[in-house]
Amino acid sequence: MKVSKAQAAENREAIVDAAARLYREKGLDGVGVAEITRDAGLTHGGLYRHFESKDALAREACLRAFDWTITPLDGLEPPEPCTTAHRLRALVHGYLSESHRDHPGEGCPAAAMANDAARAGPEMSEVFAQGVERNIQRFMSVLAGDDETRRTQTLVTLSSMVGALVLARATAAGNAALSEEILTTVREQLAP
Repeated sequence: MKVSKAQAAENREAIVDAAARLYREKGLDGVGVAEITRDAGLTHGGLYRHFESKDALAREACLRAFDWTITPLDGLEPPEPCTTAHRLRALVHGYLSESHRDHPGEGCPAAAMANDAARAGPEMSEVFAQGVERNIQRFMSVLAGDDETRRTQTLVTLSSMVGALVLARATAAGNAALSEEILTTVREQLAP
């Protein structure tokens, strides 16, 4: 049965969305084509009609994963007055939360996929760098100051948050108290 162009486009989007979530959840090598297409509600045979390779799908899914935003203030009406300190606190505390730690498939691709992206070669590294730069620009938009100051603060804050989230995830099952300590300590250091 022939699929309409609209349905084909919808199927492709479903595959990319499923891959973006599953790669963050299980890593680039932790999920196969069959699982991705099954999660998208499709059969794995059709995947290669949409993508030249699994690597091409991974790159597109990585970009899609960066559509996730660390800025919980996006689209929300901030309380008045919403100062830079209030925005920074909301961002840091939202990012370094137990919920974000416990749901990597729905969260930040930098914390979930950085090691995989570094090992996947230059094409994936380039895509990942584009996503990181988008996150930097979004985060900078909520800070005050000149561009150089905001970029420096953003790089330090984002790097600290990503590192803390990675460590909190890695220790959660083996030492829940340490995991919570990491989240709490870094939250309070970055945005009391």
